[in-house]
Amino acid sequence: MAVYLKMIKMFDDEKKVIYQFGPNENQMGEIEFDKVKKRFSVLKHVNDSRISNQAYENWASEQIIKIMFRNKGQFPDVTSVEK
Repeated sequence: MAVYLKMIKMFDDEKKVIYQFGPNENQMGEIEFDKVKKRFSVLKHVNDSRISNQAYENWASEQIIKIMFRNKGQFPDVTSVEK
């Protein structure tokens, strides 16, 4: 079964980036990445009855790390992942 994860950037400055993330725009969590300390903080869980919060949080974190290396820290307004 494939799972779709949509990510929408809510905030971005030199210290942190915050994305909403989830399977659709009606069911979104929020994750913050501290660019200085290189740490993630989940601000809001997705709470999907089919897939664990931990899975969504891991996928969002992976995507943010990929963006850091591929785009040299330039975070897109919208991105998605299919797992």
